[in-house]
Amino acid sequence: MAKLQILVASTRPNRAGIPVARWIEQEARAQGAFDEVEVVDLAELGLPFMDEPHHPRMRNYLNQHTLDWSAKVDGADAFVFVMPEYNYGYSAPLKNAIDYLFHEWAYKPVGIVSYGGVSGGLRAAQMIKQVVTTLKMTPVVEAVAIPFVQQFVGEDGTLSPNDLMVSSAKAMFDELRRVSDALRPLRESLPA
Repeated sequence: MAKLQILVASTRPNRAGIPVARWIEQEARAQGAFDEVEVVDLAELGLPFMDEPHHPRMRNYLNQHTLDWSAKVDGADAFVFVMPEYNYGYSAPLKNAIDYLFHEWAYKPVGIVSYGGVSGGLRAAQMIKQVVTTLKMTPVVEAVAIPFVQQFVGEDGTLSPNDLMVSSAKAMFDELRRVSDALRPLRESLPA
């Protein structure tokens, strides 16, 4: 069994992240590279800002929301970050969610679906790679970038992708599964 977790990184009202994540979830399920696909909306998760008194390396969590988040991330084999670009960077809620934990991220691949204006979120995607590699995650090269994202979102709130977005998503899922399988022995060798 291989589980893919899709994180919706924007928490703003009326965000484009929800239609993008719904589309990515549909593509992941249709392709079938992963046995299980779960969407985690950081707005619904509602993690407070850094409220654990101990460093995440200690895994000495005191709050139930952290214990729940730890179990959720531990249970995933690969991730897709559906992330906007804010002022050339990634969102604060995504950084907060990442920084809550440490060991739980190790040896797991991450695919990036970025969106925004003219750059399609590529500047933020480059910045997040520095963070995830520090946690022993492996960002895959294959990614989806959606410039001028609002042109793809209909009045009904669904995303209508173009052919390039669809083929990029397929390539990303294939690579995520390949890298996830390759890293599995490293994940399994980690101490509990």
